[in-house]
Amino acid sequence: MIYRMLADLVVILHLVFIVFALLGGLLVLWRGYMLFVHVPAALWVAVISFKGWICPLTPLENQLRHAAGGEGYPGGFVEHYIIPIIYPAGLSFDVQVLLGITALGVNIAIYAFVYYWYKFKQERWRE
Repeated sequence: MIYRMLADLVVILHLVFIVFALLGGLLVLWRGYMLFVHVPAALWVAVISFKGWICPLTPLENQLRHAAGGEGYPGGFVEHYIIPIIYPAGLSFDVQVLLGITALGVNIAIYAFVYYWYKFKQERWRE
């Protein structure tokens, strides 16, 4: 039971990390130091996608599921709703590269917005 709960927790952590890597640049507007946390996370996701690597959280989750008795995904919220988002059907290397390009594009757009936001704030402050 505990291993299954830990595996579910790893899946939730995985999803939160993906969302953070994709949209975390917006947190720079809230706290500037988030730049130093988000950029490495975004680069990690891009490298994982471009190289076709498997995130270390995936083997951890599989190991925990195996320790739980190899139950797999018998049902429940996490298995039914979150797993298909993180592991979409038909995930090939080409799709992974496309997802990496999309993640980079989204982050470039976010950081362009952040840059112009700070630039606008500085110009307004000078007036």
